[in-house]
Amino acid sequence: MQPSRNINQLLEIMAALRRPETGCPWDQEQTFESIVPFTIEEAYEVADAVARHHMADFKEELGDLLLQVVFQARIAEEGGFFDFGDVVEAIAAKLIRRHPHVFGAPRGLSPDEVRALWSTIKAGEKAAKEPAGQKDAGADRPSRKPLLSDVPLALPGLTRAAKLQTKAGGAGFEWEDARHILAKIRAETAELEGALESREPRVIEAEIGDLLFAMANLARRLNIDPESAIRKANAKFERRFGFIEDVLAGRGKRLTEATFAEMESLWKLAKEAELGSARKA
Repeated sequence: MQPSRNINQLLEIMAALRRPETGCPWDQEQTFESIVPFTIEEAYEVADAVARHHMADFKEELGDLLLQVVFQARIAEEGGFFDFGDVVEAIAAKLIRRHPHVFGAPRGLSPDEVRALWSTIKAGEKAAKEPAGQKDAGADRPSRKPLLSDVPLALPGLTRAAKLQTKAGGAGFEWEDARHILAKIRAETAELEGALESREPRVIEAEIGDLLFAMANLARRLNIDPESAIRKANAKFERRFGFIEDVLAGRGKRLTEATFAEMESLWKLAKEAELGSARKA
């Protein structure tokens, strides 16, 4: 079989992989649940390729992510739920429905007006999905779905924190100024210091969680994706620590043979070198 740019060939390949008796044993035994971890991993790898600005890897990782969609759609088709065409039709319909300023009226909206319109349409879609007349057990009023209940639990912690905060903020539960969040971060830092005195792991963990949650909130309010920020910080740490390893190796030393003071000094050199390069760029 020769590779093709036609999406139909990819669907045919997946069908062949899943075909009983003649397909791949590993592919045949997969389920919706077993594939999810791979889907999440591939999404991260797409983000990594973007962060590295590596277009060849980016193309490959997008393909791997597309495979996850095709794989799940094939399993759904075998179960009689829906097929890949239904997935395409559903997202096409959603895009048209949520962009009346492009595919209908009104026209000439500002970015803020577009975001407001998008939120209104999403809220209408969500309301339409609610079963009509559904009641709480033992109550006379319609059931209420918690506002934050549709934020996926499987999201990375910082990403989920930002999404929870955005939803709560949309309902009015929001600091008026980002500086108020900064004050909250200082307060959480003070509480963490107090927790360290207690030496109780569970208390310390809770305070660290509160501090991370507050940091995610500040990033969100400043239009910075907290997950992207921590990935970049991780890359920076990896790069600078690699500099320490390289210099020590040049001196004929292993990491275990260097003192913390020596490594810290090299860390500062790595930082200064990066800052110098950034100024020249």
